[in-house]
Amino acid sequence: MDSFPPSKRRRKSKEEETETSTLSPVVIFAHGAGAPSSSDWMQRWKNILKEALHAVDVVTFDYPYMSGKKRAPPKAEKLVEFHSNFVKETSSKYPDHPVILAGKSMGSRVGCMVASLEDVNVSAVICLGYPLKGINGAVRDETLLQLTVPTMFVQGSKDGLCPLEKLEATRKKMKAPNELHVIDGGDHSFKIGKKNLQANNCTQDEAEDVAVKAIAAFISRSLEG
Repeated sequence: MDSFPPSKRRRKSKEEETETSTLSPVVIFAHGAGAPSSSDWMQRWKNILKEALHAVDVVTFDYPYMSGKKRAPPKAEKLVEFHSNFVKETSSKYPDHPVILAGKSMGSRVGCMVASLEDVNVSAVICLGYPLKGINGAVRDETLLQLTVPTMFVQGSKDGLCPLEKLEATRKKMKAPNELHVIDGGDHSFKIGKKNLQANNCTQDEAEDVAVKAIAAFISRSLEG
């Protein structure tokens, strides 16, 4: 309960208001390999992140290969320049706000590559379904081991592209502060089967809400630290 009556509540000073607005991040959210930024999943998570992180904006974009005739994505390394240029352009529009890179699957991997660039200033990275395992089954941990910025992983326990034991081994070797939130029964897009939902006595929305709160807490600590 507020200790002041409504008419006598202490107003925030200009310094406090400036500090609060400065801590409001701009989130640059990259899509996965198969669906554009306009997909239902991306739009839903865009709104979720904006609200949970009190973001001044959540900006999405499409990699060039998404335009025109549908085709397979190029290697992640070939998307870094486009992604980094978009980050720099967006950052210049929000000069007083910390920049957070978020990504779905491939977008999170490219985002981690961008966050490691010397000429890009990023406060944190959010990886939603990081694709740790390549098509040939090899663990692709080089990108994560180069990171130095705080990194949050959200993974489904049934995500075939990221075996949790492999991710745990990688996290222990990472230089960057990092945390992992596991969505029990979730697949690569966090979709949980009915049996898992019934066993855990929860809904899809409730399971994702717990994940979102973990993301928000991690980002809050990262920005304040």
